[in-house]
Amino acid sequence: MMATRTESAAATRRALLDAAGALLDTGGPEAVTLREVGARAGVSRSAPYGHFANKDSLLMALAAETWDSVGDALEELAARLDSPPSTLRHALISLITLGRARPHLYRLMFTTTPAADPTAAMQAAGRAQDLFLAIVSRVVGPDRSRQDAALLLTNAHGITSLELSGHLTFDKWQTTAEDLVERLIGLLPQHP
Repeated sequence: MMATRTESAAATRRALLDAAGALLDTGGPEAVTLREVGARAGVSRSAPYGHFANKDSLLMALAAETWDSVGDALEELAARLDSPPSTLRHALISLITLGRARPHLYRLMFTTTPAADPTAAMQAAGRAQDLFLAIVSRVVGPDRSRQDAALLLTNAHGITSLELSGHLTFDKWQTTAEDLVERLIGLLPQHP
């Protein structure tokens, strides 16, 4: 009986997170309300309150889950690709692609609110950043990896933000996000 109750709670939480993600994708954070999330998840409109203290807590859980997914993807990427520069390229493009596909979720990943505990999201982001740092270290070596990783992440974030806001257009700059990533990686010294 206990396993069934636990499984049911986990399934409800999963349905609530999925519903919140769908609402976020279609209308941004303002479209996400706990009542609407409950309705879309097929549970009572008050059920979300049993899993999340408030809307901000739900959104932070969604951000943490996304950072976990990014970390898992980086781990898989590092394990399957042989060329460190290629792995790095794929890692940066994956982050930009996430921003393109789910812009509201992407922005949420970099947002904290005082009404929610950001601990889980920060831990998940820290894991993803550590994995990214390891990928960069394979390219430039351990002595340069921290600064170069920070430079690459901030550039990828800036590229994504400029593209999402419509300020990075091919007509204006004669370049794409992918071209910029390639150029950034080309500027890095290759570690032997």
